[in-house]
Amino acid sequence: MTQQMIENRDRFISVFKENIKRDGSERLLEWLCSSKCDFFTATDDKGKEGGLVAHSLRVYDLLCDYLKNTEVGKRLRDRMGREFTGESIAIASLLHDIYKIKTYRKDGDALIEDVVPYGAAEKSVYMISGFMRLSDDEAFAIRYHKGFSAGATDDRKTIGSALEKFSLAYALSVVEMAASFFG
Repeated sequence: MTQQMIENRDRFISVFKENIKRDGSERLLEWLCSSKCDFFTATDDKGKEGGLVAHSLRVYDLLCDYLKNTEVGKRLRDRMGREFTGESIAIASLLHDIYKIKTYRKDGDALIEDVVPYGAAEKSVYMISGFMRLSDDEAFAIRYHKGFSAGATDDRKTIGSALEKFSLAYALSVVEMAASFFG
């Protein structure tokens, strides 16, 4: 592991522990840190080693900033009639891409065999749910974090409906796009 990967791992663990307290979260973090999982060394879809956790932290930082410091974030909070919790923000942003664990090689090519062929973002929801319960806001945010991007698999009406009904899904899709674009 490079020094940057170690720093990203330590920061991820710190943010996770500070914000995510619900039943099962300890087991999920234990699995993410285990030798059965390559989350902290996994490449991103561009083939950068350690890129998966780096991207997750970038999305977390952007989502926190977007929700707290923008007019759109204020309007989304007003629409919901409540604040987004630190726990929901951390869950949605830090864990949205865990379906990519053991998926990409260093050259950026996806592996051919997927041991759990359950789609993409919905697979993250499925994997997290094996450890802890997600709120509807969190589940829909993770499921629709790609928004209307080319990687989205649902029809535009379904995506639009999800983003309209679940403000956290809309916010996560916006910052996901920014994080991926600015890399």
